[in-house]
Amino acid sequence: MVKRQSRKIKLGNIYIGGDSEITVQSMLNVPASNIEGSVEQAIELEKAGCEIIRAAIPNMNAVKLIPALKEAVSVPIVADIHFDYRLAIESAAAGVDKIRINPGNIGSDDRVKAVVKACRERNIPIRIGVNSGSLEKEILAKYGHPTPQALCESALYHASLLEKFDFYDIVLSMKSSSVPFMVEAYEIAAEKCDYPLHLGVTEAGTQRMGIIKSAAGLGALLLRGIGDTIRVSLTDNPINEVKAAKDILKALEIRKSGVQFISCPTCGRTSIDLISIAQEAERRLENCDKNITVAVMGCAVNGPGEAKEADIGIAGGNGNGLIFKKGQIVKKVKEDKLLDELMAEIEKM
Repeated sequence: MVKRQSRKIKLGNIYIGGDSEITVQSMLNVPASNIEGSVEQAIELEKAGCEIIRAAIPNMNAVKLIPALKEAVSVPIVADIHFDYRLAIESAAAGVDKIRINPGNIGSDDRVKAVVKACRERNIPIRIGVNSGSLEKEILAKYGHPTPQALCESALYHASLLEKFDFYDIVLSMKSSSVPFMVEAYEIAAEKCDYPLHLGVTEAGTQRMGIIKSAAGLGALLLRGIGDTIRVSLTDNPINEVKAAKDILKALEIRKSGVQFISCPTCGRTSIDLISIAQEAERRLENCDKNITVAVMGCAVNGPGEAKEADIGIAGGNGNGLIFKKGQIVKKVKEDKLLDELMAEIEKM
């Protein structure tokens, strides 16, 4: 994979784009008026590995949330703003690290210029986020209905409103609930500009289907080197968004920190309760930060061979199991001790 060379933009204490790592984002879903609850959720998101936290700022009173978040967590905070340019200016003054706003929706050039001035003075980048429901009337009339081309054109139009005032610290997103639609929109944008791209499938759904759609869409783009920061959007606890995003990056081998877990799908040769064992092994290893591959295989005959690239693994038999390392059997243990022995061996590594 050759990563697309995008513009490198500073965001608080991290960077997006260029040679920077792909970052994981999520968004608070506690009402902005509940500062204590929002802060508590932000702390949990940071603990889960979220690297950028976005918060809705629907009114002036909500601006008070920004300094509270900045004091509580060390990751960059993004203010999500719609229509009211004054909220962007006040959020910048309150110390936010990034603003999400569409310049075309905030009124005259003077208002856009005022937002640019507030952001430039504090080195705050702006994310432009468009979707099928936000297309301008002129662009919609041109294409007849929402298309990936229309989505990209809309994003670049909003960017041009900032470029008019020599502002280029811009991140673009062109999200859709349709995976093929979203993928094509980002492919077009990747060819037409060098701005960092924030990837996501919007309104992806609840946990099961939302993760599937996000993995399909993000994976298709990331494997082609397209994308600089990602958000998995779920109708769920945002902690699960972060876990899913990290797992997607791990599955794509973009990030290699933590355990890579593999297990076989079972078959008629399986003679142990492999499904339960695999689920429990994965649960126990969830917070393990060792950079290793762990295999849980059902067949003692083929298991060690099929998973010989794993650093360590187990394979089942008739009431017994094998522990192996790099395909080489190291010990035989009873089935009820298999998982405990595996964890003990991992502790030694």
